[in-house]
Amino acid sequence: MAKLFLSYARDDAPMATKLVSALERAGHEVWWDALIEGGARFSRSIDEALEAADAVVVLWSEHSTESDWVRDEAAFGRDRHRLVPLSVDRASPPLGFRQIQTIDISRWHGRADAPQFKAVARAISVALGAEVPAPERAQGRGLTRRQVAAGAATLVAGGGAIVAWQTGWFGPGKAQSRSIAVLPFKNVSGDPNQAYLSEGLTEEIRSALALNTGLMVLAATSSNSVRDMTGDAIAIAGKLGVAYLLEGSVQRDGDVVRVGTDLTNGRTGFSEWSQRVDHRLGDIFAFESLVARTVSDALSVRMATDAPPPGGTRNVKAFEAYLRGKSLYNLAKDEATDREARANYEIAIAADPNFALAHAALSRVLSSIAAEYSDASQLKSLYGAAIDEARRAVAIAPTLAEGHLALGYALFAGRLDVRGAKPSYDAAYRYGRGNADILLLYALYAVRARQFRQADDAIDRALALDPLNPRTHRAAGTIAYASRRYEDAIPEYRRALELNSKMSNANAFMGDCLMELRRLDQARAAYLKEPSAMFRLRGLAILEHRAGNQPTAERAFQQLIAEVGDAAMYQQAEVLAQWGKTDEALDRLNRAKAIGDSGLSYVATDPLLDPIAKDPRFTMLIKSLGFS
Repeated sequence: MAKLFLSYARDDAPMATKLVSALERAGHEVWWDALIEGGARFSRSIDEALEAADAVVVLWSEHSTESDWVRDEAAFGRDRHRLVPLSVDRASPPLGFRQIQTIDISRWHGRADAPQFKAVARAISVALGAEVPAPERAQGRGLTRRQVAAGAATLVAGGGAIVAWQTGWFGPGKAQSRSIAVLPFKNVSGDPNQAYLSEGLTEEIRSALALNTGLMVLAATSSNSVRDMTGDAIAIAGKLGVAYLLEGSVQRDGDVVRVGTDLTNGRTGFSEWSQRVDHRLGDIFAFESLVARTVSDALSVRMATDAPPPGGTRNVKAFEAYLRGKSLYNLAKDEATDREARANYEIAIAADPNFALAHAALSRVLSSIAAEYSDASQLKSLYGAAIDEARRAVAIAPTLAEGHLALGYALFAGRLDVRGAKPSYDAAYRYGRGNADILLLYALYAVRARQFRQADDAIDRALALDPLNPRTHRAAGTIAYASRRYEDAIPEYRRALELNSKMSNANAFMGDCLMELRRLDQARAAYLKEPSAMFRLRGLAILEHRAGNQPTAERAFQQLIAEVGDAAMYQQAEVLAQWGKTDEALDRLNRAKAIGDSGLSYVATDPLLDPIAKDPRFTMLIKSLGFS
């Protein structure tokens, strides 16, 4: 009897179900989803499940070979010589796995006495170091699906393995063994104006740790949620659901910064190590790399490289200006703070033109100013500048995820260049899979580009790394909505609003889902709570039309035009499409394209445009923008 971890893609669930049934009858325990209703999106215990498994069984197919989750889990089994690879559709395994013989089960129909399953049994025995096949029938030790469903607490992962813990393996709520939260470093300088330094150092150390794929690093929003929490380390780690806490303090004296760091075991409350060191401000990036390496060593996780994170600077003035800009941008407060952030990034670049992180950050803030605060006449110049800055960042630091992300975003939102943005988003995902913010933005791009499986994979990872961030839950809702899974989207929007009751767009997007489900009274209530006039009025204009209140709908539409103007050209098209005015809706969409309205990034998957989706003119528009 063996404990088996099954890794597969959602599309291969029918074959996975047959295989699990046969393996359980043969006496094995199988760690998988078991079709648990209402399961959580992602299990933090996946790492421990892999550690506890005697062997990893992977189902290779055209779907799973494209899944980061499946490749990661298969690599775990391969590196420990415990991998049992099976082929569902004769697709070639990805690079790195082709040297291992794969068993073809494409024509297997579920019989335990079939040659294919006997080959699987022998492969499992070999993986366990035995010379004989596994027993054909369980002796009362395997768990049935009903027992799993009754005893399991959480589940799922994205387009890779879909898994759930089983009673007897480990308890519910147990943190992943290599999960860590970097708590906000304390400013002990006695000067509140130096707070940006401790905040910036916290974020940079978190980013350096996130480069290590062996660690699960909780994102900033979730980590910062315990800033004012009183209690011991065990209680804080329990609230965050992590195994370790990294705390620190920062004190500045001129150009010298004294930094203290402490790594605490969240299960025991005892310190694993602590250090107090003095560093010159210009050496901070080297210090961040040292902290990341030390933490990894303490957790017995090998760093992929000892090189410092890419894109940094040794110029004190540049680094200080960059941290000030980052602190202002992270406030997400208003136009004034974004423009002040822009000024600080420009100061950083003037001090060090090769500071790639500053170029990437300047690109992001330029795109934000264009999207949120500028009129149509300014869009092209601002997005053009954002593209230039991002390209400089990538040229200086080719592996800088933030640079690729900034370029992809500016190309997609600013030029509506779907094809051109894809390589940049793919590179950002490749280099920044440990960064929740990068995962979130990649997921939103993927769903808008109709790459639904990739979007689900990325948002699952983002939710695991940043479960207390309302933006992440809002994005998860948006992905479910674009996928026409309205019932799945509503809880995500509600969770976002629980975390931030004043969050923009979440009420309106939830209203869209409720309206599609014909729950019009609830939808109206949601729209009326929406702070954004653009989305509130757009939603009411459509809802009142559906409810038969056309005069009220007309008033909302006219108010949308009067209050928001051309900036809501795309939203005007949504209303007209829902009213059955196809020609006028298409005219608005073409005008939106002419002025560079970033709302068009939603056009390929927008349910509100379904009434005109089959019109040849709409199809031509979609293709002209580069959507497949």
